[in-house]
Amino acid sequence: MLSDLLTTATVSPWGVLAAAAMTLIALAVSWRLGLGLVRSISLSSIRSVLQLLLAGVLLVPALRAGAHLIWSWLWCFAMLIFAVGLVRRRTTDLGEGRPSYLLSALAVSVPVASGLAVVFCFGVLPLQPSTLVPMAGIVLGNTLPATSAGAMRFVELVREERGQIEAMLALGFRARAAIRPQITKAVKAALVPPIERMRMIGLVLLPGTMTGMLLAGVDPLKAVMTQMVVSFLILGGVTLTVTTVVFGCSLSAIDHGKLVGVQSNKVN
Repeated sequence: MLSDLLTTATVSPWGVLAAAAMTLIALAVSWRLGLGLVRSISLSSIRSVLQLLLAGVLLVPALRAGAHLIWSWLWCFAMLIFAVGLVRRRTTDLGEGRPSYLLSALAVSVPVASGLAVVFCFGVLPLQPSTLVPMAGIVLGNTLPATSAGAMRFVELVREERGQIEAMLALGFRARAAIRPQITKAVKAALVPPIERMRMIGLVLLPGTMTGMLLAGVDPLKAVMTQMVVSFLILGGVTLTVTTVVFGCSLSAIDHGKLVGVQSNKVN
């Protein structure tokens, strides 16, 4: 199966190796400036290669001609399970106060479900294996980094401003009011990157969906229209997921008028 992937690929192994050599720049900078990221960069690079190869092998039966759509739905379900685990892992420092599995599942699944509904119900793309898995991956792939950033930022803010929160609670402020500034800062920090990304689209940035369609020979205007849909879905999905997760963290971080569950160790 792996040999089939290699023989049909348009990118040569030498091209992959040449691109991989660019990671040496990151390693050199980390070593020279003492960033302490050499091990992280190395492990992340190796892990990405292994994960991509595994994904390529597993996607063959799901995306081959005549494949049943159920395999693509199962793949999407597996991605959602991984996403839920990631959200939970990013809020470990909240202890028992982190979002429940149910809330985490809703936070990552609702944007994906709504995005797929818009794309396929309004005829943006035909519902088939070759479009279902990539679209779900695009929404999740853009939502999770922002969600992780928002969750980690919220944990950091609660830890750093613990005294302020406890003082407001002691003065009789309601839990929602006491922790509202941290919610606002965390959500804003997570939404700034995708908003800035939208500002650059078409000028200095050609997003992946549009680029892939152009490389496949699709009419540029059709590619642009599809990218518009994807960009709006991503922004809406990011906003919904980040807000849900951060609010979930805030609701469980304060119990009976006391700040609970925030540990002093660094977020993993």
